[in-house]
Amino acid sequence: MDLAQVLHMNGGVGEESYANNSLLQRKTISLTKLLRDEAITNLCCKTLPNSLAIADLGCSYGPNTLLVISETIKNVEKLYQEMKYKSPEYKVFLNDLPGNDFNNIFRSLDTFKENLHNEIETEMGPCYFFGAPGSFYGRIFPDKSLHFVHSSYSLQFLSKVPEGLDNNKGNIYMSSTSPSNVLKAYYDQYKTDFSYFLKCRAQELVEGGCLFVTLIGRQSEDPSSKECSSVWDLMSMALNDMVLQGIINEEKLKDFNIPIYYPSLSEVKLEILTEGSFVINQLESSQIILNELDNYEDAFEFTSKIPGSLKNDGYSVAQCIRAVAEPLLVSHFGEDVTKEVFNRFQKNVTDHMPKDRTKVTNITIALTRMP
Repeated sequence: MDLAQVLHMNGGVGEESYANNSLLQRKTISLTKLLRDEAITNLCCKTLPNSLAIADLGCSYGPNTLLVISETIKNVEKLYQEMKYKSPEYKVFLNDLPGNDFNNIFRSLDTFKENLHNEIETEMGPCYFFGAPGSFYGRIFPDKSLHFVHSSYSLQFLSKVPEGLDNNKGNIYMSSTSPSNVLKAYYDQYKTDFSYFLKCRAQELVEGGCLFVTLIGRQSEDPSSKECSSVWDLMSMALNDMVLQGIINEEKLKDFNIPIYYPSLSEVKLEILTEGSFVINQLESSQIILNELDNYEDAFEFTSKIPGSLKNDGYSVAQCIRAVAEPLLVSHFGEDVTKEVFNRFQKNVTDHMPKDRTKVTNITIALTRMP
């Protein structure tokens, strides 16, 4: 499976789209705003660029796509006004894999810029947007061309499925029944990917430039703990049931593994220090309670209004996973089979997930490029 061609969030604005199932991501962006503002303020106070280059890696499509860009520009405008400096020009680079719904992003830009000008209410510098398709596990931009690089909820995805998972029988991810070599294969792939990601960004950022990342991680030091595996175990259950019923070929399931790794805080820190190009300004973990996201829905413009009974039955969690994972399953099993997988997965979530205080661990990183 070539992930660069397959991996993307569900496009459009339908019920199963990422745009309508990304409340968790939006809440995370909101909760990290103060740290992000601090990072961009420190950057601008030290470098005072008259042309500010911003990149959002793994931008996806939906109401979250331009939220960080909007907040960043408004923060810079306020800062420059306070220092009585002329507003800089803005070069904004939106990056994701080629399968991302870039067309809908581009269609929204005129409205976005108009709304941004109205909200700022003072004369701001010109704002230029560029699409930058491609994997961030490689070079995307020229040397020393960026000031601020942001990525949210993207770096838990690996560049490829780890090798040597043939004996991960009955699982599509790391689980309590996975052999030790499977856990090692996932961890080795994570180290390779994250280290190279840091190396590439170090080459693309100016000295003193800022890298700000939020990703899903874990509290436990055990990567196969229920904290990480519970959702994927429930999907494995659905797929294995379909194998037993002859709907899916067993060899087909054996070849399917989820290309995600949720690192611990210590694993993230070790790779940053080992790579050696950045100063760590912030490195912290926090948790979001999934069940409290329903109270956040009214602020989410695109969200479909789902009946409360469906939410209580695991609908929201299942749809959130579907918006992220469906393209992977369609590519491997086909569209008809995938629809049945998610019907069964939703039932498994309803029957087996905790009814309250289901938590997601976030790791937030603010780094400065060393001279």
